Amino acid sequence: MLQIQENISLENFNTFGIEVFARYFIEINHPNELIELFMDPQWFNMERLILGGGSNMLFRKDFDGLVIRMNIRGIDHRINRDEVFVAAGAGEVWNDLVNYCVKHEYAGLENLSLIPGSVGASPIQNIGAYGVELKDVFFSCNAFEIASGKFKTFMKEDCNFDYRDSVFKNDMKGQYIIVSVKFRLSLVPDLKLHYGAIKEELEKRHITEPTIKDVSEVVSHIRVSKLPDPSTIGNAGSFFKNPVIDKDEFQAIQSFFPDVVNYPAGNGQVKLAAGWLIEQCGWKGIIVGRTGTWKNQALVLVNHGDASGEEVYTLSSQIIDSVYTKFGVKLEREVNIIG
Repeated sequence: MLQIQENISLENFNTFGIEVFARYFIEINHPNELIELFMDPQWFNMERLILGGGSNMLFRKDFDGLVIRMNIRGIDHRINRDEVFVAAGAGEVWNDLVNYCVKHEYAGLENLSLIPGSVGASPIQNIGAYGVELKDVFFSCNAFEIASGKFKTFMKEDCNFDYRDSVFKNDMKGQYIIVSVKFRLSLVPDLKLHYGAIKEELEKRHITEPTIKDVSEVVSHIRVSKLPDPSTIGNAGSFFKNPVIDKDEFQAIQSFFPDVVNYPAGNGQVKLAAGWLIEQCGWKGIIVGRTGTWKNQALVLVNHGDASGEEVYTLSSQIIDSVYTKFGVKLEREVNIIG
């Protein structure tokens, strides 16, 4: 029997720690529970929100619908020569999966260490960090189609992965619920050390022949030094996407700002560091009422205590306007805005 609760606080289910309430709330522990849930027309026709780790969303108000928290667990693997196929339930904590793979020396996820959130959310957002994106290691995912009540497998080519984007955020938004994800990893590491401060930190540690464990530990160290722990101060990690612009636009900006931090994005495009842009506008470490930006990383918006989602959203709008005024670049929110 499904246990559907009413008027449940979501404060402990979102890493911003925003106090909002869900009209209805259910936790899904097995894929077949989704079939049972949507056999009832009441839930089929109601506004709904799929919740994993709550690490990539900002609630602006109470949710007057059904919140479905995915808690399907389990990690399994199959080895085929040098390849390893690792499958994980949507409710698994992302970093637990990374640690599992690093422990077993399955290479590919080490650069994605310590990203908050759940496995089920990872392909929706095409999460990425330090030169690696989920699409680089994604093999397939199993998803529940709400309209038909059936399960469907999406291969990599079906997902239309792009920078922090996928088919699940666009054409098929709200149509599917991801129940598990399968990754294609390797027993032969192809380490990605060129992005950020990874190589520099390895040199500091006098590591000349790094393992995937070394890379994972270094990435974790860098993240901890730059990003606040959601258990001590509310945040959703990087609040904005790094903007991608064409080369002509970049050269125009560079002519005025020679130190602009940038990375090649392919196809004649350039990726700018949103954190650098925000910092140049004077926002780093600023406190605005009960919210603000993190002292070590301007890209992160934080809840200093009892801030409302609307306060955080207003701050983000002010930052967007500020960056656009100074650089002519329009920042896009990476965090999903609810309400």
